[in-house]
Formats: sequence, structure tokens, C-alpha cells
Amino acid sequence: MNRGKSIRYIAGGAGVLLLAFLVVLAMAKPGDSESASSPLLGQPAPVVKSTTIGGGTFDLARRKGSWVVLNFFNSTCVPCRQEHPFLVDFANEQKSSDNPVELYTVVNDDSDGPVQAFFDTNGGDWPVVRDDDGAVSVAFGVAKVPESWVIDPNGFVRLRIMGALTKGFLTTRLNDLKSQFAGGQ
Repeated sequence: MNRGKSIRYIAGGAGVLLLAFLVVLAMAKPGDSESASSPLLGQPAPVVKSTTIGGGTFDLARRKGSWVVLNFFNSTCVPCRQEHPFLVDFANEQKSSDNPVELYTVVNDDSDGPVQAFFDTNGGDWPVVRDDDGAVSVAFGVAKVPESWVIDPNGFVRLRIMGALTKGFLTTRLNDLKSQFAGGQ
């Protein structure tokens, strides 16, 4: 076989694979919240120390005693923008809860200005944690945004949610987890 035919076969094979990948992406349902496995589940949460856009500090270890949700976000991410109203609703629900969950947004590959502008326009008054060097995302193994993680009051990772949250999904899953771990708090 000559070199020209080999290159055509390789290019054709790559084209078929690319086409198959695009078909899979096109058929995927956007906005479906789903839990996903991770080696972190059931393990102590990674060490997370950073600053917030509001000028404060954030240390995940100091959140022990509270349920914590870390939502990884980028202001240009379409699914992140779609799930944001559900996070606003969730945060508002938590304000009147007897056992409120602390919500934090972790900025993934974005800068303060666009993120602050997004929150100013779309609401949300919870802390926004910087991840300037990507260390927080790497520690949690974030594949792509949006992605949410739930940490229990003892500092153990209990849930990983890949993809955009849907209405009520986070509240339902947290209520299930709270019931399941009520004796272990």
C-alpha cells in the first residue's frame, strides 16, 4: 500500500470517529442531573484553601459541622447559566432551614469581573471561591463544569453531581443524605 492510500484511510477513520462523537454529543440530554462515582466518595474532602471574590478567605476544613455544596462554575458555560436559577432557589430555601446547607461557587477557569457581573445580573449571594491555579478543580477531579460536590458535616465527600442541576434535584438528594447520615453527625 502506498503512503497516499494509508493517509486517506487514517483520515477517513478519524473522520468517522469524529462524526460518531458529534452524534453522541448531539443525542445527549442537556440539563440532566446525575450522580457520578468518584474515588473521593466516602473519603475526607480534599484540602481547599483559597480566597473569595468578596475579599474573604475560604478553608473547607473550617466548614466541618455543616453540610457543604461546592458548585464548580464558569460564567460562559451555558449549562452553568441554565442551572443558576435552581441554585438561587436552593440558597433561598436554605435560609429558612433548621439544618441549612452552605453553598459555595468555585470559579473554574474564569476571572473575577465576568463572574461578579454574572452574579450581579442573575442573583446569588453565597460566597464565590477563586480557583486561580485550578488546584481545587484538580483536587476534586472536576471533569467539566458544571459539577457539584456535597461534603457532610464530618468533612467526608458524599455526592458528586455531574452536569447541570435540575429543579429540586439538589434539595432531594441532600434530604436523602441528611436522613441517611443523621446518626453519624
